[in-house]
Amino acid sequence: VSSCCRCAVVRRGVRSKVKSAKLLEVLNALEEEESSNDREEIFISPPENAAGDFTDEDSGDEDSRRGTHLPGSMLHATVVSEDSGTGEDNDDLDLQPAKKRQKTIVEPQRVWTKRDLRPDFGSWTASDPHIEFLKSQELSPVGLFELFFDEATINFIVNETNRYARQKNVNLGLTAQELKCVLGILILSGYISYPRRRMFWETSPDSHHHLVADAIRRDRFELIFSYLHFADNNELNESDRFAKVRPLIIRMNCNFQKHAPLEEFYSFGESMCEYFGHRGSKQLHTGKPIRLGYKIWCGTTSRGYLVWFEPSQGTLFTKPDKGLDLGGSMVIKFVDALQERGCLPYHIFFDKVFTSVKLMSILRKKGVKATGTVCEYRTERCPLKDPRELKKMKRGSFDYKVDESEEIIVCRWHDSNVVNICSNAVGIEPVRLTNRYSGAAKMRTQVHQPSLVRLYQEKVGGVGRMDQNIAKYKVKIRGMKWYSSFIGYIIDAALNNAWQLHRICCEDAQVDLLAFRRYVACVYLESNADASSQGRRSRRLETESRFDMIGHWIIHQDKRTRCALCHSQTNTRCEKCQKGVHAKCFREYHIR
Repeated sequence: VSSCCRCAVVRRGVRSKVKSAKLLEVLNALEEEESSNDREEIFISPPENAAGDFTDEDSGDEDSRRGTHLPGSMLHATVVSEDSGTGEDNDDLDLQPAKKRQKTIVEPQRVWTKRDLRPDFGSWTASDPHIEFLKSQELSPVGLFELFFDEATINFIVNETNRYARQKNVNLGLTAQELKCVLGILILSGYISYPRRRMFWETSPDSHHHLVADAIRRDRFELIFSYLHFADNNELNESDRFAKVRPLIIRMNCNFQKHAPLEEFYSFGESMCEYFGHRGSKQLHTGKPIRLGYKIWCGTTSRGYLVWFEPSQGTLFTKPDKGLDLGGSMVIKFVDALQERGCLPYHIFFDKVFTSVKLMSILRKKGVKATGTVCEYRTERCPLKDPRELKKMKRGSFDYKVDESEEIIVCRWHDSNVVNICSNAVGIEPVRLTNRYSGAAKMRTQVHQPSLVRLYQEKVGGVGRMDQNIAKYKVKIRGMKWYSSFIGYIIDAALNNAWQLHRICCEDAQVDLLAFRRYVACVYLESNADASSQGRRSRRLETESRFDMIGHWIIHQDKRTRCALCHSQTNTRCEKCQKGVHAKCFREYHIR
């Protein structure tokens, strides 16, 4: 990215005056250098005037009928390299604004000793009564999803959307029922996608989708989607580039933390929410595989449940803590969110973007365990063997030292490459043998592996698992507003969390993520369809979903109705079909 940015700046002859690269410059540079095979990852921040009212307007039509240009505010938004704000080395110093030289604070030098760690943390004994309560509730996939998009959140979005429409002199009259139809279509687009979203409503036999077409009219969906809003424009924080979605972020973080499984091990890392600007998407996929979007700081459980998230906007909105860089400060914010449920001995895992001996010291004072890979320049002069010397030794060799004052260990281990790992909770012993593939011998061999390395490899992948789940069936329908893709990311994250709770609460009747999403989408579209807008509702929906063997649950109903099979009175019904069915008739009713 830095090389591309430098080329773009040099061609314009303003290299000495540029403070930061702009999205337009990067796109032009990428277009001119298609022959390069370098693979990089960059992310963009929202435009500087993201809190402005005009940024809510669509900048183009999805079907390319009214133009395919990004707004000028987005093209001139700052492009941030992957390592910006995280303390990593940055070779492109010319693109950074000049900073005032500050006096360096000389900290007392640490005393490092060759011995194993002697941590003084308590063992994990906490129980999770909330998960036991959810198990007793026997919630359906829709019930689990509505733990996050609950009634209060739905009503909040409805009120803000109607308020925004009134400000534009439009009488929208959005209801919660219609909003759930919109959510159902967005969820369904994750596993059924068309080149144009209007194809869902076309009468052509190759594209018409009865579930969508019978739930809500096309023009009504387009109108609601264009006015979808999440904040009052008159009360925006101008210093927050995500002010347009800040109320939704706060609500979702609250719900995610409220229903999160109480576990010992957590991962912290970076996630990417891809931005699908129409023109930008075309340029970025013409021989230059660069991921472009919003970076999001994420804290997850080891299995991938998203507990806390915060979109990155550099140091504009989040000021780093004293003595830490931006990445370390975000770890502290995640820990503070975890400790709202109690000051328990949590164990956090993260990579070298965040790890430093200073961060380990702060977390130890908070009573939190932490383990992560670390860059050599952040080890505070820990006297370990030189990496070149360690590479000459047998694979599996390692060296380690412990800080005497604060019980922090730094270990350098020789695997396929030399890696540094720092921890305030796990030491070297027990050293075990592990199978590793040897490229030279073309076979797997056994090498020695310290305890902290093994535990790190087992527990660090929570953010990656969440990203994998979201990427499988992510929302495909996007608007042209700058925060449109971010809303799809939040919906996908809520579905991932609901599915994680389903795996915990329904051990005997688990369904995979695809079946889980299909159930939520079908119930939302079938249960909230507007029958008045389509005359007599088609019975084809009932025929198609009745026999799909997905998500049919028998539940109790207060009012007695006739059984759809034997036509006698019953107090039970199918939650998905919304038909009265006896328990004895339930299986036969759903089989052809």
